Formats: sequence, structure tokens, C-alpha cells
Amino acid sequence: MSLTIRYFASVREKLGSQESVELSALASPTVGALHDWLAQRSAVHAAALSPERGLRTACNQALCDADQVLADGDEVAFFPPVTGG
Repeated sequence: MSLTIRYFASVREKLGSQESVELSALASPTVGALHDWLAQRSAVHAAALSPERGLRTACNQALCDADQVLADGDEVAFFPPVTGG
């Protein structure tokens, strides 16, 4: 499964604006499982995606919860609850 991951605001400052990932290892292809997989990639990812930050997620530009099922080609975005304009 190929996904585009986009980061916004303070998450973008730590991880860059976007990345493409190929995932076949997720037992359950959900936004929550993707978040956990990304957070395990490095200490920087873990800090930027920490649950304490209360990040919001969107799949294909629609707000979603962690149980949103992912499909090949989806775009997933992570951003803080308040972003600047």
C-alpha cells in the first residue's frame, strides 16, 4: 500500500512537509496503526507525533479518527489542533 503523509505547522517543522511510504506490514491498515508505525521510526517522529500533543488527522482532506481504514493511494495529514494562518 502506497500512502502520502503530509505534516503541517509544528509537526512540519520537525518532520518536513511530506513523505511517501510503502506499507505492507500493518496488520490493520488504519490511521491509528499508521500513526503508531510512524512514531516508531525515530525519536524525532515519536516526539512530533506524541499523543500528548493532541494532533488531528485527516484522510484525503477529510477529518478522521484513528479507526479510519486506509486504502492504497490515500493521503493522510497530521496537524496540531490549532494552526496559524
